Amino acid sequence: MVRRRKKPPPEEPIRRGVVELVTGRRHLERVVQEGIRRARADLALATADLKAMLVPGPRGGRARSLLALLRELAEGGVEIRLLHSGIPSRAALEELEAPLPTRMQLRRCVRVHTKAVIVDASKMYVGSANLTGAGLGAKGESRRNFEAGIWTEDPELIDPILEWFDHLWEGRLCTGCDRRNVCPEPILTDLG
Repeated sequence: MVRRRKKPPPEEPIRRGVVELVTGRRHLERVVQEGIRRARADLALATADLKAMLVPGPRGGRARSLLALLRELAEGGVEIRLLHSGIPSRAALEELEAPLPTRMQLRRCVRVHTKAVIVDASKMYVGSANLTGAGLGAKGESRRNFEAGIWTEDPELIDPILEWFDHLWEGRLCTGCDRRNVCPEPILTDLG
Protein backbone atom coordinates (compact mmCIF):
# COMPACT_ATOMS: atom_id res chain seq x y z
CA MET A 1 0.00 0.00 0.00
CA VAL A 2 1.29 3.44 -0.94
CA ARG A 3 1.07 5.99 1.83
CA ARG A 4 0.79 9.66 1.05
CA ARG A 5 2.88 12.10 3.00
CA LYS A 6 0.86 14.38 5.17
CA LYS A 7 3.72 16.82 5.61
CA PRO A 8 5.97 18.25 2.89
CA PRO A 9 9.51 16.86 2.65
CA PRO A 10 12.07 18.68 4.83
CA GLU A 11 13.46 20.68 1.89
CA GLU A 12 10.61 22.58 0.26
CA PRO A 13 10.75 22.50 -3.54
CA ILE A 14 10.88 25.79 -5.40
CA ARG A 15 7.35 26.95 -6.10
CA ARG A 16 7.13 30.45 -7.46
CA GLY A 17 4.77 31.95 -9.96
CA VAL A 18 2.68 29.80 -12.21
CA VAL A 19 3.93 26.33 -13.05
CA GLU A 20 1.82 24.18 -15.34
CA LEU A 21 2.01 20.39 -15.46
CA VAL A 22 2.41 19.14 -19.05
CA THR A 23 1.58 15.52 -19.87
CA GLY A 24 0.68 13.43 -22.93
CA ARG A 25 -0.36 15.21 -26.11
CA ARG A 26 -0.27 18.52 -24.26
CA HIS A 27 3.50 18.46 -24.94
CA LEU A 28 2.86 19.00 -28.64
CA GLU A 29 0.44 21.86 -28.00
CA ARG A 30 2.31 23.66 -25.23
CA VAL A 31 5.97 23.01 -26.06
CA VAL A 32 5.90 22.96 -29.87
CA GLN A 33 2.85 24.91 -31.03
CA GLU A 34 2.65 27.52 -28.26
CA GLY A 35 6.36 27.54 -27.44
CA ILE A 36 8.88 26.77 -30.19
CA ARG A 37 6.66 27.92 -33.07
CA ARG A 38 6.09 31.32 -31.41
CA ALA A 39 9.74 32.11 -30.66
CA ARG A 40 10.67 35.62 -31.76
CA ALA A 41 14.24 36.15 -30.49
CA ASP A 42 15.91 32.94 -29.34
CA LEU A 43 15.52 29.27 -28.50
CA ALA A 44 17.74 27.21 -26.21
CA LEU A 45 16.96 23.51 -26.66
CA ALA A 46 18.44 20.53 -24.81
CA THR A 47 17.60 16.92 -25.59
CA ALA A 48 19.19 13.51 -25.36
CA ASP A 49 17.57 12.24 -28.58
CA LEU A 50 17.07 14.26 -31.74
CA LYS A 51 14.80 12.96 -34.46
CA ALA A 52 13.10 14.43 -37.52
CA MET A 53 9.69 14.42 -35.84
CA LEU A 54 6.75 15.70 -37.85
CA VAL A 55 5.07 18.81 -36.51
CA PRO A 56 1.55 19.69 -37.65
CA GLY A 57 1.29 23.06 -39.34
CA PRO A 58 -0.57 25.96 -37.75
CA ARG A 59 -4.32 25.34 -37.52
CA GLY A 60 -3.89 21.75 -38.70
CA GLY A 61 -1.91 22.73 -41.80
CA ARG A 62 0.66 20.62 -43.64
CA ALA A 63 3.05 18.75 -41.35
CA ARG A 64 6.81 19.23 -41.62
CA SER A 65 9.78 18.19 -39.57
CA LEU A 66 10.83 19.94 -36.38
CA LEU A 67 14.21 20.64 -38.00
CA ALA A 68 12.47 22.34 -40.93
CA LEU A 69 10.52 24.49 -38.46
CA LEU A 70 13.75 25.39 -36.64
CA ARG A 71 15.43 26.30 -39.94
CA GLU A 72 12.50 28.55 -40.84
CA LEU A 73 12.65 30.27 -37.46
CA ALA A 74 16.42 30.79 -37.78
CA GLU A 75 16.04 32.19 -41.29
CA GLY A 76 13.43 34.57 -39.84
CA GLY A 77 15.90 35.91 -37.26
CA VAL A 78 15.50 33.60 -34.24
CA GLU A 79 18.83 32.55 -32.66
CA ILE A 80 18.68 28.78 -32.10
CA ARG A 81 21.06 26.75 -29.94
CA LEU A 82 20.33 23.03 -29.87
CA LEU A 83 22.36 20.87 -27.50
CA HIS A 84 21.93 17.11 -27.89
CA SER A 85 23.57 13.92 -26.74
CA GLY A 86 23.13 11.08 -29.17
CA ILE A 87 23.55 10.64 -32.87
CA PRO A 88 20.44 12.06 -34.56
CA SER A 89 18.09 9.68 -36.38
CA ARG A 90 18.87 8.86 -40.01
CA ALA A 91 16.10 11.16 -41.25
CA ALA A 92 17.40 13.99 -39.06
CA LEU A 93 20.96 13.42 -40.28
CA GLU A 94 19.73 13.67 -43.88
CA GLU A 95 18.09 17.01 -43.06
CA LEU A 96 21.26 18.20 -41.36
CA GLU A 97 23.36 17.55 -44.48
CA ALA A 98 22.25 20.92 -45.86
CA PRO A 99 24.16 23.86 -44.39
CA LEU A 100 22.52 25.29 -41.29
CA PRO A 101 21.26 28.87 -41.28
CA THR A 102 23.69 31.29 -39.64
CA ARG A 103 21.44 31.67 -36.60
CA MET A 104 21.07 27.92 -35.99
CA GLN A 105 23.78 26.00 -34.15
CA LEU A 106 23.94 22.43 -32.89
CA ARG A 107 26.38 21.06 -30.36
CA ARG A 108 26.75 17.58 -28.99
CA CYS A 109 27.70 16.49 -25.48
CA VAL A 110 27.38 12.81 -24.61
CA ARG A 111 26.43 13.69 -21.03
CA VAL A 112 23.35 15.75 -21.92
CA HIS A 113 20.25 14.04 -20.66
CA THR A 114 18.31 17.21 -19.86
CA LYS A 115 15.16 17.94 -21.79
CA ALA A 116 14.52 21.68 -21.86
CA VAL A 117 13.02 24.24 -24.22
CA ILE A 118 13.60 27.89 -23.36
CA VAL A 119 11.72 30.35 -25.57
CA ASP A 120 12.84 33.99 -25.74
CA ALA A 121 14.34 33.62 -22.23
CA SER A 122 10.80 34.09 -20.92
CA LYS A 123 9.04 30.71 -21.24
CA MET A 124 10.39 27.28 -20.41
CA TYR A 125 9.60 23.60 -20.53
CA VAL A 126 11.65 21.20 -18.42
CA GLY A 127 10.67 17.57 -18.25
CA SER A 128 11.18 14.07 -19.53
CA ALA A 129 10.33 14.54 -23.24
CA ASN A 130 13.05 14.41 -25.88
CA LEU A 131 12.69 16.30 -29.17
CA THR A 132 11.05 13.29 -30.80
CA GLY A 133 7.55 12.51 -32.01
CA ALA A 134 7.02 9.92 -29.27
CA GLY A 135 8.36 12.32 -26.64
CA LEU A 136 6.53 15.48 -27.65
CA GLY A 137 3.21 13.80 -28.33
CA ALA A 138 3.18 13.89 -32.13
CA LYS A 139 2.68 10.13 -32.32
CA GLY A 140 -0.73 8.51 -31.94
CA GLU A 141 -2.17 7.86 -28.50
CA SER A 142 -1.01 4.23 -28.44
CA ARG A 143 2.55 5.05 -29.63
CA ARG A 144 3.30 8.12 -27.55
CA ASN A 145 5.70 7.94 -24.60
CA PHE A 146 4.40 8.57 -21.10
CA GLU A 147 6.02 11.94 -20.45
CA ALA A 148 5.65 14.65 -17.84
CA GLY A 149 7.17 18.06 -17.36
CA ILE A 150 6.49 21.62 -16.36
CA TRP A 151 5.90 24.83 -18.31
CA THR A 152 6.59 28.14 -16.67
CA GLU A 153 7.06 31.82 -17.37
CA ASP A 154 8.65 32.48 -13.97
CA PRO A 155 12.06 34.18 -14.40
CA GLU A 156 13.22 32.86 -11.02
CA LEU A 157 12.97 29.34 -12.44
CA ILE A 158 14.01 30.12 -16.02
CA ASP A 159 17.12 32.22 -15.30
CA PRO A 160 19.11 29.54 -13.41
CA ILE A 161 18.30 26.88 -16.04
CA LEU A 162 19.29 29.26 -18.84
CA GLU A 163 22.53 30.12 -17.05
CA TRP A 164 23.26 26.41 -16.59
CA PHE A 165 22.47 25.80 -20.29
CA ASP A 166 24.88 28.61 -21.22
CA HIS A 167 27.62 26.94 -19.14
CA LEU A 168 27.03 23.66 -20.98
CA TRP A 169 26.89 25.41 -24.35
CA GLU A 170 30.11 27.32 -23.76
CA GLY A 171 31.99 24.21 -22.62
CA ARG A 172 32.56 25.44 -19.08
CA LEU A 173 31.58 22.02 -17.76
CA CYS A 174 34.01 20.20 -20.09
CA THR A 175 36.99 20.90 -17.86
CA GLY A 176 37.65 17.82 -15.79
CA CYS A 177 34.94 15.78 -17.55
CA ASP A 178 35.67 12.07 -17.32
CA ARG A 179 33.75 11.39 -20.56
CA ARG A 180 35.98 13.41 -22.87
CA ASN A 181 37.48 10.21 -24.26
CA VAL A 182 34.08 9.31 -25.77
CA CYS A 183 33.01 12.84 -26.63
CA PRO A 184 32.89 13.23 -30.42
CA GLU A 185 33.66 16.96 -30.33
CA PRO A 186 34.44 18.40 -26.91
CA ILE A 187 32.88 21.81 -26.50
CA LEU A 188 35.87 24.05 -26.03
CA THR A 189 35.85 27.79 -26.11
CA ASP A 190 38.43 30.32 -25.08
CA LEU A 191 37.12 31.36 -21.72
CA GLY A 192 40.09 33.66 -21.27
